[in-house]
This record gives sequence, C-alpha cells and structure tokens, in this order.
Amino acid sequence: MFTTLIVQPIFNLLVLIYTMLPGHNFGLAIIIFTVLIRLLMQPMVKKQLHQARAMRELQPELKRIKVETKGNRQKESQMIMELYKERGINPFSPIGMLIIQLPIFIALYSGLQRIVADPHAITSFSYPALHHLSWMKTLAGDITQFDGSLFGIVDLTRSAVSKTGTYWPAMTIVFGSAVMQYFQSKQLMPTDKNSRGLRKILKDASSGKQADQTEVNAAVGRNTRFLLPMMIFFFTVNIASALSLYWFTSGLVAFLQQAKILKQDETELETIVNKNGKTIIEGEVINKGSSTQQAKSHKKGKRKQGRGRK
Repeated sequence: MFTTLIVQPIFNLLVLIYTMLPGHNFGLAIIIFTVLIRLLMQPMVKKQLHQARAMRELQPELKRIKVETKGNRQKESQMIMELYKERGINPFSPIGMLIIQLPIFIALYSGLQRIVADPHAITSFSYPALHHLSWMKTLAGDITQFDGSLFGIVDLTRSAVSKTGTYWPAMTIVFGSAVMQYFQSKQLMPTDKNSRGLRKILKDASSGKQADQTEVNAAVGRNTRFLLPMMIFFFTVNIASALSLYWFTSGLVAFLQQAKILKQDETELETIVNKNGKTIIEGEVINKGSSTQQAKSHKKGKRKQGRGRK
C-alpha cells in the first residue's frame, strides 16, 4: 500500500520532470522536484515558523507559571495548555512537517534504489501514461541513454563512501547537505549572549545550584544544531548521492524560505508597532488574522442587536 500510494506517485513525478526537461539531466530533475515539493509545503512551513516564534516569546510567561504553581505539575500543565489555547499555539505543530517529509524521503529513497539496482526501473516502474512520451520510448529501446548524473559531473548512483573508496564529488554534496542542515537549525535558534551552555548548567547543578528547566531545554535545543547535521552526514554518506542532492537542495530552499518568512514577520511587526505606537508581542501578530475576524464578528453582532432594539 505504501508503494502504491506514496512511492510510485513520487517516483513518477520525478520521472515526468526528468523526461520533460531539455537535455534530460537526472540531477537537475531532482533539484526541480525538490524545489517543487518545498514550494507546496510553503503554507505549512510558514505556520510552523509562526508557532516556533510564538513559543519563544512565551518563555517569560512559562517561567511565571512555573513560579506560581510551586511544583504542582498538574496545575502547571493546565495553565500552560490554557496559555497555548489563548495565544493560538499548537505545541505539536513541528510533528506535522516531519510526518510529511519523512514519507517523501523514504519514497524517494525507495524509487532511487530501484534505479541504482536496475536502470530499467525508469520504464518498468513508471505509469503506462508516461510510456507514450518520446524520451521514455527512447529509454525503452536503449536504456544506456539514461545518464544518472548531475550535469555530467557527479554520478548520482554512487555513494560518497563505498568498498572502492571515497567518491569526492558525492562527498562534497553530502558535506554540503550537513552544512545546510546546521544553518537551517541555527536560523531558528534564539540568540542570547547570557544563556549558559548545557555543560555549564550541569556543572552548576552538581554544586547545588538548581537548574531552570526552560534554560536546560534551550541548551539542549542549541546542541541539536550539531547533532542533526552529524546524523544526516553519517546516514547519507553510504547511500546513492542522489539522496544527498535532494537533502542539500531541500535544506537550501528551506533556509531561503525561513529567511523570507522571518523577514516578513519582522517587517509586519514593525509596521504594526509604528502604526499603533505601542509594543506588541509576536504572538499577537501571528494571531492578528483570527483577532481581526473575531472583531468583525463582534461588530456584526452589535449591529444585529441594534436593529433588534429598533
């Protein structure tokens, strides 16, 4: 079912892009495919970033709740959930991005593995509707016409590290994908010069100084900037570099998407502050659309009440 509903459609979308491209470059097809997927995910990316920024702005409120509840976990959880509801925040929103991206990556991996094992999969695993395309007919007659490279420079069917040694063109893409993941994660991390590292927090805790859980979570989050790139590097270094190209392109586009959305948020926030002459927290900017709608509904209700009195 996974193959039929997810792997094959994604594989055929990639094949369609590949066959329609002038020159039929497989690497360029992967890049276009990745950009297309990231653009389709733009609304979800924007929502996730808004949620992440709002969560960061709530840290002082969360600390206040922790002090007020005095260790009462049940009351603390209840107050936190009420605060999330009030600000329109879903703490589980990042899971949605993972749920979408992981099947795409697995499906792409499965499809590319078929091509690496047998290039004839380009035609045998594709939908019959694609078989009528001119380039598909060419490949059906002579599969050696398939060039699984990136502009003839990198053989995307080879891994960076194999029994034959290190394939440096592929290693460059693997390293680039890890670097992009680092900057993508760093872009979302709040910067605080006074924040302590995890090692410093643990050292102070061993000397009897109590650590704040929020500070611990922030320190752990900062460490993931290095953990995720390392995981990606060691995961992709032994598989076909076509997957590394997908990951690198996805990370680059995500970085640009995040930069654009974060810049738009800052501009929108400055505009509202300058217009109203007062400070507004980011959570209010994020929820201003729903607040405006509520205000309109409230005004409409008042007009109806006025007509009822008449």
